Amino acid sequence: MSPTVASPPGAENRTEGVLTGRIDVTPEALLAMPGGEHYELIDGVPVEKTMSLLSSRIEVTLGRILDDYCTGKDLGWILGPTCGYRCFPWKPGKVRRPDASFIARDRLPAAEHWSDGYVSIPPDLAVEVTSPSDEVYDLELKVEEYLRAGVRLVWVIHPEIRTIQVIRTDGSGLRLRAGSELSGEDVLPGFRCPVDALFPSVAAEESTAAAVEAPSAS
Repeated sequence: MSPTVASPPGAENRTEGVLTGRIDVTPEALLAMPGGEHYELIDGVPVEKTMSLLSSRIEVTLGRILDDYCTGKDLGWILGPTCGYRCFPWKPGKVRRPDASFIARDRLPAAEHWSDGYVSIPPDLAVEVTSPSDEVYDLELKVEEYLRAGVRLVWVIHPEIRTIQVIRTDGSGLRLRAGSELSGEDVLPGFRCPVDALFPSVAAEESTAAAVEAPSAS
């Protein structure tokens, strides 16, 4: 998902219409901001998460597959991209919103972990679905933050090249391609999903792209 720096109401300090300096936005202010659930908070700056059509489709597909599996096995909760995590002790004001995440049943947050509108424990699984405009550094920084916070497994899905990067808590990992199988390992025991099942067929992709790019009739 691609980040876009935003200037929401209250994020700027103006005197007689002149910009005099940025006022850092707090996590509490982000909760009150219209549409704030679509923003991460990085060093006091709200950063909007935008997503391409293909990335959005893959996010929905994966979320449905994971939710069906976890619900059937009573493993825990699958959470969507509006769920904010404030679980970074070295950066207490930071808010991240993975495109999908999983919290095991025995770790489901007690009421106090939800009290400020954010989850204050790290998920067991964090998923990011990239878009063409994503910056490599920003993505790698996010993955490192997840691992440092205690996330046990990270999946980074690259729709444009149809691969999935798997990163474990010890830093080891692998890259999966068409014909491979995505495993939940010990985080989602027994979960198996063909990589191809997450991506639309090439024909469907080309048809969708053509429809999006086609000029409207005058």
